[in-house]
Amino acid sequence: MLEQTKQKNTLGKNGGLICPSTRAFLEEGRRTPGFTLFDFLHGYVYSRWPYLYISILNGEHQLVRKIGPILGVFGRLFPSNANKDVPKQGLEQTYHAKVLTPDSARQLVMVREDIRLENLEKVIPYREARDIVLKNPDHIVVLECPCRTSRPEPCSPLDVCLVVGEPFAGFIVEHHPQRARWISADEACDILEAAHERGHVHHAFFRDVMLDRFFGICNCCKCCCTGIQAVRHGTPVLAASGYTCTVDAEACIGCGDCVGVCPFEVMELEDAIALPDQEKCMGCGVCVSTCEMGALSLIRDPNKSEPLEIKNLIAQAERVGERL
Repeated sequence: MLEQTKQKNTLGKNGGLICPSTRAFLEEGRRTPGFTLFDFLHGYVYSRWPYLYISILNGEHQLVRKIGPILGVFGRLFPSNANKDVPKQGLEQTYHAKVLTPDSARQLVMVREDIRLENLEKVIPYREARDIVLKNPDHIVVLECPCRTSRPEPCSPLDVCLVVGEPFAGFIVEHHPQRARWISADEACDILEAAHERGHVHHAFFRDVMLDRFFGICNCCKCCCTGIQAVRHGTPVLAASGYTCTVDAEACIGCGDCVGVCPFEVMELEDAIALPDQEKCMGCGVCVSTCEMGALSLIRDPNKSEPLEIKNLIAQAERVGERL
């Protein structure tokens, strides 16, 4: 099946006015409740030109740098009269991600059958884009990271973003043949493992205009990742994994290695003992893997959303189905 999809998407744009993958995206959108033509157009722009889109979003694009100061002055001269009591829908409600532990990330790329898990509000604590609908989950594409490529001095390697399932994988590989390629689930696991060893964080991304659901896994560094930088500046586009770092004070030698590697900068030393800010800890597990003394571990935090552990979620859905 995967080879057939590869051949189909290699046919290019000569088969009609609309590319096969674009047609598949549109057809899937029509089957998605509440998905509008505007959503499709927005999703098309986001997927078709992700490098331009992200560079504008993170402020790296030269156009933003030129007009940003002008817009700031204009805003101060002509302040908005909008009702400030009306809550605004922030970016994080429509474009967000869930931090994954290494095991949770591996589970997502090893799914062997189509699944539909909807309204996962206990796992994905946002108002929109909370579904995991995997069609052809063995269709996996690795893409050069739009965040990294937008930076003047990006981290390497560039090809670390995983697009999972259809219609997303087919769309990306057809429209970005120079930046994307098909990979197997085992190759995806190798990419995840290598990213974790580099101290990077796995994020499962969700988007309203990407059919209101999960579409891929990014393996993010704190230097380049727009999401991590947004969190550090107070915009909650990332949900914690559901775990929190805890420290065995007797085993900790106060070396400070965990402080330097924490992607979210929530670890410090106090009286020569590692001390994570458990409220802000995202539970990525990077520090745990770095600690040579085994003094750090992840524990389930009941104050945070449930982990995105796909095996458990599928099992829960099956039990509910049996009761019905």
